[in-house]
Parts: sequence; structure tokens; C-alpha cells
Amino acid sequence: MEIFDIYLLEAVLNGLLLGGLLALLSLGLNLIFGVIDVVWICYAELIMCGMYAVYYLHVQYHWPLYAAMPAAIVIVAMLGVLLHQLVIKPVLAAEPINQLLVTGGVLFFLQAAATLAFGIDFKNLGVSLPAVRIGEMSFSAARLIAFGAAVLGVLGLFVFLRKTYLGTAIRAISQDRAIMPLMGVSPGRIYTLTSALGGALAGLGSCLLVLQYDVHPAIGLSFGPITFLICVMGGLGSMAGGLIAAFVFAQFISVGGFFFAVEWGYVIAFAFFIGMMFVRPQGLFRR
Repeated sequence: MEIFDIYLLEAVLNGLLLGGLLALLSLGLNLIFGVIDVVWICYAELIMCGMYAVYYLHVQYHWPLYAAMPAAIVIVAMLGVLLHQLVIKPVLAAEPINQLLVTGGVLFFLQAAATLAFGIDFKNLGVSLPAVRIGEMSFSAARLIAFGAAVLGVLGLFVFLRKTYLGTAIRAISQDRAIMPLMGVSPGRIYTLTSALGGALAGLGSCLLVLQYDVHPAIGLSFGPITFLICVMGGLGSMAGGLIAAFVFAQFISVGGFFFAVEWGYVIAFAFFIGMMFVRPQGLFRR
């Protein structure tokens, strides 16, 4: 019974570590929707691009990781700005279904482009990190690093939004788009800045994921649907709701996998999401 309790505690703590990473991924998507009011269905494909950037800079061009990872964050931030200018900006006044279809088209375009450019082979960063043992419990060092970096990223974003002029402008325009131009704030510039921030968060997420997973053109499908469901469960545009939903979702996956199997953990998490949508379709925290 004691060993059982220890392993259950290990599953709970692993769920906490996974929740930190999922919270970071959902935060970028919620930030973009909260300000621009457009859901980037292709958000996970930006993460895929960032993972490829880290891989090629480190493995092919022999950049150290401490240089390759910041470069990947900048690259994905620039991709976010490019996506906004070329794809999102022309459809800002369109119907939401058209916006979803456009960003969905970008999803398939990026997957196909990655397949043509990099092939379908799974590519590994080649970095082996030891497991961290605490008594009878064992934790992945990569997941511990990812959790710590995710917490720092989330805290950094909240400090930026609360303590800086640009952060205040972002929060203000997300609450009232009509009045902000009268106060001297350019919505176009705020949208561009938000796209860069969302892309940077996706880039940070890619740096953390590439330590744990192989890179391939369809890697976005492993995280995109989960990230989107977390945002919906928390309430689209609600960053606090997304954070809470990420940890709830991660606990269902981890603890459900402990009692049954990893696949059943995902089944239980998705079943909970479906049931909650019947009870509270607007999410935990409506924007």
C-alpha cells in the first residue's frame, strides 16, 4: 500500500509537470484570441517549425543549445508576425468560420511544406538527460526543466501584461477595441505585437518539447488538439481559465494513465471535456 501511494504521488507530480507545459502552450493561443479575436488553428504547427529550427541549428549547424533555442524563439516570433500580416489581417472582418478555414489551410500548408523540406523521418536532438530520483519516485529531467522554464515564461508574460505600458495596452484593447483608437493606441500595432508574443511563446514551447519528443511534420497533431481543447475548457480568451484547465487536463491524463494505461488517460480527459461542454459550454471562465 505504501508503494502504491508513492507511485500515485509520482503520477500526480508528473501531471503537475505536464500541466505547466500545457499551460504555456495554451497561454499563447489564449493571448492571441483574447486580443485579436481569431483562433489560430495552426498554432501547433508554429511549434513544429520551432522544433525544426532548434534541431537544425544544433545538429546540422552545431550551434550550442543556449544559442539555438533563443534563435528559434525569435524565428517563431517572426513567423507569428508574418502569419498575422499575410493571413490573419486580410480576414479580420470576415466571419469566424472563414478565419478558422484560413488558419486551417495554413496548418496543412505548413505540414506539407515541412514534409517536402525535411522528409517524414523522425529527427532526434540527441540530448540525453538523466532521470531524477526522489526516493522511490523517478522524474524526467527534461520534464523538470520544461516545467521550470514554462513557469518562468508564464510569470514573465503576466509581469509584462501588468507592469508595462504595452502590456496595459494589450489588456485594454482586449476589453474594448472601439475606444482604444480614441486614446491614441493603434490596434494594428498591438495586433502585430500580440502575434509576435504568441509566436515567441510557441517558440519557447518548441524549445521545451524538442528536449522530450522527436521532430516530424505531424508533431503538431500531438499537441494542437489538446491545446485548443484546454483553451475552450478554460474559456477562450481567459488566460487564468486556460492555466487552470491545463493542470486539470494534465491530471486526468497522468492519473488516468496510472490506474489504467496512458491511452486511457487521454480518453478520460477527453470524456471529461465533452461532459463539461454539456454543463458549461462557455468554459470555466467566460471572457
